[in-house]
Amino acid sequence: MSNIRLFFSKSLSTNMTSKLDKPQSHYVSKVMRVKENEVFSLFNSSGEWEAKILSISKNIVEFNITKQLRQKETTKELWLAFSPIKSNYFNFMIQKATELGVTKFLPIVFDRTIVRKINKERLEKVIIEAAEQSNRINVPSIEEPQSLNSFLKNSKMDLIFTDLNTSNTKIDLNQLTSNPTCVIIGPEGDFSEVERQEILKFNGVQAIKINENILRSETAVISAISIINYVIN
Repeated sequence: MSNIRLFFSKSLSTNMTSKLDKPQSHYVSKVMRVKENEVFSLFNSSGEWEAKILSISKNIVEFNITKQLRQKETTKELWLAFSPIKSNYFNFMIQKATELGVTKFLPIVFDRTIVRKINKERLEKVIIEAAEQSNRINVPSIEEPQSLNSFLKNSKMDLIFTDLNTSNTKIDLNQLTSNPTCVIIGPEGDFSEVERQEILKFNGVQAIKINENILRSETAVISAISIINYVIN
């Protein structure tokens, strides 16, 4: 089997026949030069399947699902609440956070946020490509930007607050519940004091310092997600 993995949004099941869309067909047949009767894999939140190419007609790949390779994942939900940043660094941050296991992205407009809008369609493509590359089955979702107050209304999460002002460097596992774990990262100018106090009021929040140095936003995300993912899994 080739090492091609593609995300397929529609339902998949053994023995079904379907077609790839034009961009995926082009990638498989023209870029990777996969031929008829060769196999590759397709995945979505339900699992991963082996697909055999039946035909390539008018640059569209028709395939048949031959068997299921993996069941759906059951890892703990890990959310990332963050401030949008400049485009090139933003793509990198989203890509690496996807590779590290984030299951939902929650952009937040803080007082010191500079970039206040996102190209959600472009970021969804970055997420899918990162999931394909990193052998993930579940593809993270990304929400539209929201205010901090709106974000804090969601009480059903275990909030980890990356706070430069705390001396605590450890996560108390006894405080974690079955709810999703959400790490919140501030903007490049850090949280305002008003925002900091609002976050600290959140029920069960744990404030931790991930590094003595002041980190760039994308570095802070990678560092925090790596630490927290290791702890909760």
